[in-house]
Amino acid sequence: MGKKAEDACREARSLVLGKYEMGRVLGKGTFAKVYHGRDLRTGESVAIKVINKDQIRVEAGMMEQIKREISVLRLVRHPNVVELREVMATKTRIFVVMEYVRGGELFARVVWGPLPDDQARRYFRQLISAVGFCHSRGVSHRDLKPENVLLDHNGALKVSDFGFSALPEQLRHDGLLHTQCGTPAYVAPEVLRRQGYDGAKADIWSCGVILYVLLAGFLPFRDDNLMRMYRRVLKAEYQIPPWFSGDARRLVSRVLVADPEKRISIDAIMHHPWFNKGKYRKDPNPVPPPQAEAAPAEVEEQKPGTPRFYNAFELISSLSSGFDLSSLFENRRAAGTVFTSRLPAAAILERLARVGRGLGFAVERTKPFKVKMERKNEGWKGRLGVTAEVFEVAAEVAVVEFSKLSGETSDFNKFCEEDVRPGLKDIVWAWQGDHAGGATNEDGGEGKQ
Repeated sequence: MGKKAEDACREARSLVLGKYEMGRVLGKGTFAKVYHGRDLRTGESVAIKVINKDQIRVEAGMMEQIKREISVLRLVRHPNVVELREVMATKTRIFVVMEYVRGGELFARVVWGPLPDDQARRYFRQLISAVGFCHSRGVSHRDLKPENVLLDHNGALKVSDFGFSALPEQLRHDGLLHTQCGTPAYVAPEVLRRQGYDGAKADIWSCGVILYVLLAGFLPFRDDNLMRMYRRVLKAEYQIPPWFSGDARRLVSRVLVADPEKRISIDAIMHHPWFNKGKYRKDPNPVPPPQAEAAPAEVEEQKPGTPRFYNAFELISSLSSGFDLSSLFENRRAAGTVFTSRLPAAAILERLARVGRGLGFAVERTKPFKVKMERKNEGWKGRLGVTAEVFEVAAEVAVVEFSKLSGETSDFNKFCEEDVRPGLKDIVWAWQGDHAGGATNEDGGEGKQ
């Protein structure tokens, strides 16, 4: 076997922190590769985006873009959005584990010509459901196009690629977005004017272009000369093919409106006759309303005698070269509420119980790897109640997470910082936010890339 073949075999067998097996490359970008992967616990296929930390540190804005994309994917869990499964990190790489969508791009369905009304309508309903849900969470996609819309093996639509997405904190003092981004053929007129725009209304325009492409088989604003195309977009100059039905023609003409204030809203789209035609027939892929968030996936059943796995991206990142991504997480923990240890879970729990009782807390084991501690004397908000749960990160690495159940936050912080830390110092590898020398060898578990 030649060297290239051997390298390919090693790459195909590489593991990510002992949890995922990585296979063939699905796609490449400037700073990342996307691999097909397999969850070793369930056998399920996943897509794993591998990002090189050193490269993104030197590229202006890339770190913020990655933070934003991961943060957005955590916010927009919906059946028609590609699901973020897990984020992990080593000293040199970030691993973003996502749902594997095997049906290809929506673009492949329209490259040979227009779709029948019923099929176009089914895809458009799912697109509007996903986009409407994103908007309800304050997220604007800003690069909607058929290439960024995937189809699963059942034909269900999945919106992907949130690299240009925007959150409310990106709005300027005028309440608008100002970054010009997107794909020329799908970008809204107000984005081109450089005077500020509403991201949600710009997304609706892009949805209108996608609807036109589904029904026509070609773009509404197509021109070999980019500047001529932009002029047509700015004036919303397009022609509707004669085979569009009357209702489809009326819907497209209400979406592709140059003035965003006069453009139809998501709610009005969902009440339009074309959108609702045949709605009460049995739909093999029913679309939930945008206000309904998808239920979170159930936690996989663990082997007896082992703790649950912990999505340790925040923790591992804070321990590796100062790459702090704590802002990605919705529930910001107080300093000192998470630590790592190399001891077995049973030994950690025994020490926690001993320290808790020594501090005057009643200690109760509520789950195999979780204890509840309650102080006997009351504060002005009642007794301080704390839980401590042990999670598995990787072989011989455990995370202990403290959470406040009741009482004052100041008491909880004091408990973590002044009471617990001294009592546990000999079993702790590192506290969240501290930089431990033991973390320097962490990269060895990532597998060969």
